[in-house]
Amino acid sequence: MSKPVKEYITNDLKSRWDGVSDALLVDVAELEANDTVALRKQLREKSIHLLVVKNSLARRATEGTSLGPAFEGLGGTTAVVWGAEDIVSLAKEVTKLADGKDFEKFETKGGVMDGAKLSPEEVKQVSKWPSRTEQLSMLMGQILSPGATLSGQLLAGGANLASQVKQISEKEEE
Repeated sequence: MSKPVKEYITNDLKSRWDGVSDALLVDVAELEANDTVALRKQLREKSIHLLVVKNSLARRATEGTSLGPAFEGLGGTTAVVWGAEDIVSLAKEVTKLADGKDFEKFETKGGVMDGAKLSPEEVKQVSKWPSRTEQLSMLMGQILSPGATLSGQLLAGGANLASQVKQISEKEEE
């Protein structure tokens, strides 16, 4: 590959990964063509991108970025997966695909999260964390819970009083 072509590909990778801080590395080399098309379609539906890259060009494109550690010491065929809502959602999807029976030869090679390199085992651990949406719902529950409890306690006294007044008025009517 000529130097201008390498430079062009490197610049293209830099522009694609601009603003991306979390990504996972997978191996899709042994998948059949139809399986690869089905895999890409499944990922695309969830706003996840998959790109097979040459390791040396990826290293050159991510040099000095938060994605850089992912490509250190990497060998063999590599595909980069990025996107989704957050790294946890991405890890959940990749782990589900790697453990599933649809794509048996699909495997996780690691990744990077906030500039820290992840091993395949760490990717599985991250996939067990609550996603961003789940964390936000838990946080909202914790924020709203004291208010709901206080509201219930304040309204309970008034409800009890109204019930007693109603009972007294019913007795007087009899």
